Amino acid sequence: MTSSKLTWGDANVLKLSNIDTFYGPIQALRNVSLSVEQGEIVSLLGGNACGKSTTMKTILGLVRPRQGEIEFLGQRIEKLSPSAIVRAGISPVLEARRLFPYLTVYENLRMGAYVRKDKKEILEDIERMYDLFPVVKDRYRQLASTLSGGEQQMVAMARALMARPKLLIMDEPSMGLSPLFVDKIFEIIQQINQTRGVSILLVEQNANMALSIASRGYVLQTGEIVLYDTARKLLNNPQMQKAYLGVA
Repeated sequence: MTSSKLTWGDANVLKLSNIDTFYGPIQALRNVSLSVEQGEIVSLLGGNACGKSTTMKTILGLVRPRQGEIEFLGQRIEKLSPSAIVRAGISPVLEARRLFPYLTVYENLRMGAYVRKDKKEILEDIERMYDLFPVVKDRYRQLASTLSGGEQQMVAMARALMARPKLLIMDEPSMGLSPLFVDKIFEIIQQINQTRGVSILLVEQNANMALSIASRGYVLQTGEIVLYDTARKLLNNPQMQKAYLGVA
Protein backbone atom coordinates (compact mmCIF):
# COMPACT_ATOMS: atom_id res chain seq x y z
CA MET A 1 0.00 0.00 0.00
CA THR A 2 1.14 3.53 -0.68
CA SER A 3 0.12 6.88 0.71
CA SER A 4 -1.27 8.01 -2.67
CA LYS A 5 -4.26 5.67 -2.19
CA LEU A 6 -4.92 6.68 1.37
CA THR A 7 -8.50 7.63 2.29
CA TRP A 8 -9.72 9.43 5.37
CA GLY A 9 -12.42 8.54 7.85
CA ASP A 10 -15.10 10.93 9.08
CA ALA A 11 -13.76 11.33 12.60
CA ASN A 12 -10.19 12.49 12.09
CA VAL A 13 -8.48 14.02 15.09
CA LEU A 14 -5.24 14.46 13.13
CA LYS A 15 -4.74 14.45 9.37
CA LEU A 16 -1.50 14.95 7.45
CA SER A 17 -1.83 15.42 3.70
CA ASN A 18 1.16 15.15 1.35
CA ILE A 19 3.72 16.60 3.77
CA ASP A 20 7.20 17.49 2.51
CA THR A 21 9.69 18.56 5.17
CA PHE A 22 13.26 19.71 4.62
CA TYR A 23 16.32 20.41 6.75
CA GLY A 24 17.99 23.02 4.56
CA PRO A 25 18.46 21.40 1.14
CA ILE A 26 17.92 17.87 2.48
CA GLN A 27 14.43 16.44 2.17
CA ALA A 28 13.47 14.48 5.30
CA LEU A 29 9.80 13.73 4.53
CA ARG A 30 8.29 13.13 1.12
CA ASN A 31 4.53 13.11 0.45
CA VAL A 32 3.68 11.82 3.95
CA SER A 33 -0.05 11.34 4.56
CA LEU A 34 -1.55 9.76 7.66
CA SER A 35 -4.49 10.11 9.99
CA VAL A 36 -5.48 9.42 13.57
CA GLU A 37 -9.18 9.03 14.22
CA GLN A 38 -11.10 9.62 17.42
CA GLY A 39 -10.20 7.06 20.10
CA GLU A 40 -7.50 5.33 18.03
CA ILE A 41 -3.97 4.29 18.80
CA VAL A 42 -2.01 4.61 15.56
CA SER A 43 1.60 3.46 15.29
CA LEU A 44 4.21 5.20 13.17
CA LEU A 45 7.00 2.68 12.65
CA GLY A 46 10.39 2.46 11.02
CA GLY A 47 14.10 2.13 11.64
CA ASN A 48 16.62 4.75 12.69
CA ALA A 49 16.74 7.95 10.62
CA CYS A 50 13.63 7.01 8.65
CA GLY A 51 11.74 10.22 9.45
CA LYS A 52 9.64 9.25 12.49
CA SER A 53 10.91 12.01 14.76
CA THR A 54 10.78 14.55 11.92
CA THR A 55 7.11 13.67 11.40
CA MET A 56 6.47 14.30 15.09
CA LYS A 57 8.40 17.58 15.04
CA THR A 58 6.47 18.70 11.96
CA ILE A 59 3.13 18.01 13.65
CA LEU A 60 4.24 19.91 16.76
CA GLY A 61 5.42 22.94 14.78
CA LEU A 62 9.07 22.46 15.69
CA VAL A 63 9.84 22.03 11.98
CA ARG A 64 7.73 23.65 9.26
CA PRO A 65 6.66 21.61 6.23
CA ARG A 66 7.50 23.06 2.85
CA GLN A 67 4.44 21.47 1.26
CA GLY A 68 1.24 19.84 2.47
CA GLU A 69 -1.41 20.38 5.12
CA ILE A 70 -1.85 19.36 8.76
CA GLU A 71 -5.32 19.43 10.28
CA PHE A 72 -6.19 18.94 13.94
CA LEU A 73 -9.88 18.63 14.79
CA GLY A 74 -10.65 20.10 11.38
CA GLN A 75 -8.42 23.17 11.73
CA ARG A 76 -5.18 23.82 9.84
CA ILE A 77 -2.21 23.95 12.24
CA GLU A 78 0.92 23.71 10.09
CA LYS A 79 1.61 27.44 10.49
CA LEU A 80 0.92 27.63 14.23
CA SER A 81 3.62 27.97 16.89
CA PRO A 82 4.44 24.96 19.09
CA SER A 83 2.79 26.61 22.10
CA ALA A 84 -0.40 27.28 20.11
CA ILE A 85 -0.46 23.64 18.99
CA VAL A 86 -0.20 22.48 22.61
CA ARG A 87 -2.99 24.86 23.58
CA ALA A 88 -5.11 23.44 20.75
CA GLY A 89 -4.95 20.02 22.42
CA ILE A 90 -1.85 18.10 21.29
CA SER A 91 0.59 16.97 24.00
CA PRO A 92 3.96 15.35 23.28
CA VAL A 93 5.84 12.75 25.29
CA LEU A 94 9.31 13.40 23.95
CA GLU A 95 12.10 10.95 23.23
CA ALA A 96 14.37 10.45 26.27
CA ARG A 97 11.60 11.91 28.46
CA ARG A 98 13.04 15.47 28.57
CA LEU A 99 11.96 16.13 32.14
CA PHE A 100 13.21 19.15 34.06
CA PRO A 101 15.96 17.31 35.98
CA TYR A 102 16.31 19.72 38.90
CA LEU A 103 12.59 20.08 39.52
CA THR A 104 10.68 17.61 41.65
CA VAL A 105 8.23 15.14 40.17
CA TYR A 106 5.38 17.30 41.48
CA GLU A 107 6.86 20.42 39.89
CA ASN A 108 7.25 18.61 36.58
CA LEU A 109 3.55 17.71 36.68
CA ARG A 110 2.65 21.35 37.33
CA MET A 111 4.72 22.35 34.30
CA GLY A 112 2.50 20.11 32.18
CA ALA A 113 -0.45 22.32 33.09
CA TYR A 114 1.28 25.63 32.35
CA VAL A 115 -1.33 26.59 29.70
CA ARG A 116 -4.20 26.08 32.17
CA LYS A 117 -5.65 28.59 34.64
CA ASP A 118 -8.08 26.32 36.54
CA LYS A 119 -6.04 25.88 39.74
CA LYS A 120 -8.52 23.67 41.57
CA GLU A 121 -8.91 21.29 38.64
CA ILE A 122 -5.13 21.18 38.14
CA LEU A 123 -4.77 19.86 41.69
CA GLU A 124 -7.55 17.34 41.04
CA ASP A 125 -5.78 16.17 37.89
CA ILE A 126 -2.53 15.70 39.81
CA GLU A 127 -4.41 13.35 42.14
CA ARG A 128 -5.75 11.51 39.09
CA MET A 129 -2.18 11.14 37.81
CA TYR A 130 -1.20 9.68 41.18
CA ASP A 131 -4.00 7.12 40.80
CA LEU A 132 -2.94 6.25 37.26
CA PHE A 133 0.79 6.18 38.07
CA PRO A 134 1.28 5.08 41.71
CA VAL A 135 5.05 5.28 41.34
CA VAL A 136 4.68 8.97 40.49
CA LYS A 137 2.87 9.53 43.77
CA ASP A 138 5.57 7.62 45.65
CA ARG A 139 8.28 9.80 44.11
CA TYR A 140 6.52 13.18 44.01
CA ARG A 141 9.11 14.92 46.22
CA GLN A 142 12.14 13.51 44.40
CA LEU A 143 14.12 15.39 41.78
CA ALA A 144 13.33 14.04 38.33
CA SER A 145 17.04 13.37 37.75
CA THR A 146 17.06 10.77 40.53
CA LEU A 147 14.42 8.52 38.91
CA SER A 148 15.03 5.40 36.86
CA GLY A 149 14.31 5.46 33.13
CA GLY A 150 10.95 3.74 33.55
CA GLU A 151 9.93 6.07 36.35
CA GLN A 152 10.91 9.08 34.27
CA GLN A 153 8.80 7.77 31.39
CA MET A 154 5.76 7.55 33.66
CA VAL A 155 6.33 11.11 34.89
CA ALA A 156 6.68 12.30 31.27
CA MET A 157 3.37 10.64 30.37
CA ALA A 158 1.64 12.09 33.43
CA ARG A 159 3.04 15.54 32.66
CA ALA A 160 1.68 15.37 29.10
CA LEU A 161 -1.76 14.34 30.35
CA MET A 162 -1.86 17.34 32.69
CA ALA A 163 -2.59 19.49 29.63
CA ARG A 164 -5.81 17.50 29.09
CA PRO A 165 -4.92 16.72 25.47
CA LYS A 166 -7.23 15.45 22.74
CA LEU A 167 -4.19 13.82 21.10
CA LEU A 168 -1.07 12.39 22.73
CA ILE A 169 2.04 11.98 20.57
CA MET A 170 4.60 9.62 22.05
CA ASP A 171 8.14 9.45 20.69
CA GLU A 172 9.90 6.12 21.33
CA PRO A 173 8.38 5.42 24.77
CA SER A 174 10.18 2.06 25.00
CA MET A 175 13.66 3.48 24.36
CA GLY A 176 16.21 2.51 27.00
CA LEU A 177 13.75 0.68 29.24
CA SER A 178 13.95 -2.82 30.67
CA PRO A 179 11.46 -5.37 29.24
CA LEU A 180 9.46 -5.21 32.47
CA PHE A 181 9.02 -1.45 32.22
CA VAL A 182 8.28 -1.67 28.48
CA ASP A 183 5.35 -4.00 29.20
CA LYS A 184 4.10 -1.68 31.95
CA ILE A 185 4.39 1.45 29.81
CA PHE A 186 2.44 -0.10 26.94
CA GLU A 187 -0.20 -1.36 29.36
CA ILE A 188 -0.64 2.20 30.66
CA ILE A 189 -0.80 3.59 27.10
CA GLN A 190 -3.73 1.26 26.43
CA GLN A 191 -5.35 2.28 29.69
CA ILE A 192 -5.05 5.99 28.87
CA ASN A 193 -6.63 5.38 25.48
CA GLN A 194 -9.46 3.18 26.71
CA THR A 195 -10.44 4.92 29.94
CA ARG A 196 -9.74 8.55 29.04
CA GLY A 197 -10.60 8.47 25.34
CA VAL A 198 -7.33 10.12 24.36
CA SER A 199 -6.28 9.45 20.77
CA ILE A 200 -2.61 8.44 20.52
CA LEU A 201 0.01 8.60 17.78
CA LEU A 202 2.72 6.19 18.87
CA VAL A 203 6.07 6.88 17.19
CA GLU A 204 8.01 3.71 17.90
CA GLN A 205 10.83 1.46 16.71
CA ASN A 206 9.57 -1.59 18.64
CA ALA A 207 7.12 -2.71 15.96
CA ASN A 208 5.88 -5.82 17.75
CA MET A 209 4.91 -3.96 20.90
CA ALA A 210 3.45 -0.97 19.08
CA LEU A 211 1.27 -3.05 16.76
CA SER A 212 0.09 -5.21 19.67
CA ILE A 213 -1.89 -2.24 21.06
CA ALA A 214 -2.58 -0.18 17.91
CA SER A 215 -5.57 -0.30 15.62
CA ARG A 216 -3.58 0.81 12.55
CA GLY A 217 0.01 1.42 11.58
CA TYR A 218 2.16 3.29 9.08
CA VAL A 219 5.73 2.35 8.15
CA LEU A 220 8.23 5.04 7.17
CA GLN A 221 11.34 4.35 5.14
CA THR A 222 13.73 7.14 4.09
CA GLY A 223 11.03 9.72 4.71
CA GLU A 224 8.20 8.04 2.81
CA ILE A 225 5.24 5.91 3.87
CA VAL A 226 5.92 2.50 2.33
CA LEU A 227 3.28 0.43 4.16
CA TYR A 228 0.06 1.15 6.00
CA ASP A 229 -2.76 -1.11 7.12
CA THR A 230 -4.54 -2.41 10.19
CA ALA A 231 -2.20 -3.53 12.93
CA ARG A 232 -3.22 -7.16 12.52
CA LYS A 233 -2.53 -7.15 8.78
CA LEU A 234 0.82 -5.45 9.25
CA LEU A 235 1.84 -8.07 11.81
CA ASN A 236 1.09 -10.75 9.19
CA ASN A 237 2.60 -8.88 6.23
CA PRO A 238 5.68 -10.81 4.93
CA GLN A 239 7.48 -7.58 4.00
CA MET A 240 6.85 -6.20 7.47
CA GLN A 241 7.89 -9.43 9.16
CA LYS A 242 11.17 -9.59 7.29
CA ALA A 243 12.14 -5.94 7.65
CA TYR A 244 10.86 -5.00 11.10
CA LEU A 245 9.61 -7.99 13.10
CA GLY A 246 12.65 -10.26 13.00
CA VAL A 247 10.90 -13.07 11.10
CA ALA A 248 13.06 -14.84 8.57
